[in-house]
Amino acid sequence: MERQSILKGRKRMTDKICSIMKQYRTIAVVGLSPKPERDSHRVARYLKEQGFRIIPVNPGQREILGEACYPSLTEISEPVEIVDVFRRSEAIPPIAEEAVRIGAKVFWMQLGIRNDEAVRILEKSGVQVIQDRCIKVEHMRCRQG
Repeated sequence: MERQSILKGRKRMTDKICSIMKQYRTIAVVGLSPKPERDSHRVARYLKEQGFRIIPVNPGQREILGEACYPSLTEISEPVEIVDVFRRSEAIPPIAEEAVRIGAKVFWMQLGIRNDEAVRILEKSGVQVIQDRCIKVEHMRCRQG
C-alpha cells in the first residue's frame, strides 16, 4: 500500500513537471556559468537548443550563450516564467524573494538544492516550486513519456 502511494506521488510530480515544461518557455538561469564544462552551462545550452528562451543571470558576465546577461532577476527587462537556480542552498531565500517580485510562475532548484525558507516565501505568493531536480533530466523524461 505504501509503495503505491509513493508511486502515485511520483506520477503526480512528473505530471506537474511535464505540464510546467509545456506551458512555460522563458527561463532565467541564476548562476549560469560561461564555462562550457559546468552543469549550468550544459543545462542552459540544452534548454536553448530545445527552443526555450534563456536569460542568463550572473553579475560577473555581460553575455553567455549569445544572450545578454543580467546581474539579478530584478534587472531583467522582460517577463520571466521559470527561475532555474544553480546556487548553494543557503543562498536561495533572497533569490526566491526576487522571483516573487518579478512575478515568476515557477522556481526551480537544481539537483542538490533545497531550502524550506524559500519554499515558504514562494508558495505563500503562489509560485510553484521544484526542488532538488535537474530541469534538463526532467525535460528529457517528459519528451520520452
